[in-house]
Amino acid sequence: MSCGEPHETDCREVLTEVYLYLDLECADERRNLIRDHLDECSPCLREYGIEQEVKALVARCCGNETAPAELRERLRVRLAELVFETDSREYLPD
Repeated sequence: MSCGEPHETDCREVLTEVYLYLDLECADERRNLIRDHLDECSPCLREYGIEQEVKALVARCCGNETAPAELRERLRVRLAELVFETDSREYLPD
């Protein structure tokens, strides 16, 4: 999608990163570029609004679900094993 207007940040880039922006998972500099783009580009702002609403709907419908205790424990054990494997490996310079 592109609105046809020149922007500092391309419309496709903004829409590709909209979930990172919504989740506050991008660097402040990138976040500022995306926010500036959304402020000046109404087609992207409309698309952003749709994405924001979808995210809010999913959170309302699925936000209270938690993983079963057995699954959480299996994940904890497996992650601990992976950390141990990584710590115990010997790294030799090339």
